Amino acid sequence: MEKSKIERINELAHLSKERPLTEEELAEQKALREEYIREFRAQFRATLENTVVQDPDGTRTPLTVYNKKDNKN
Repeated sequence: MEKSKIERINELAHLSKERPLTEEELAEQKALREEYIREFRAQFRATLENTVVQDPDGTRTPLTVYNKKDNKN
């Protein structure tokens, strides 16, 4: 995400503490936050997909996808 967009998110957050945001500002804030979360999740997923666990015997096991729905604990 561009630095200017992150700065705008922070600017809107500070403004919201000083006064109520206008409808346009609220819509902009929502769109920017959604974009930020989407990009964060994509980067985090890429990091996890390239992560491996190395056992003491030297074997390397890639992380697998965890689905809450399948977990019966």
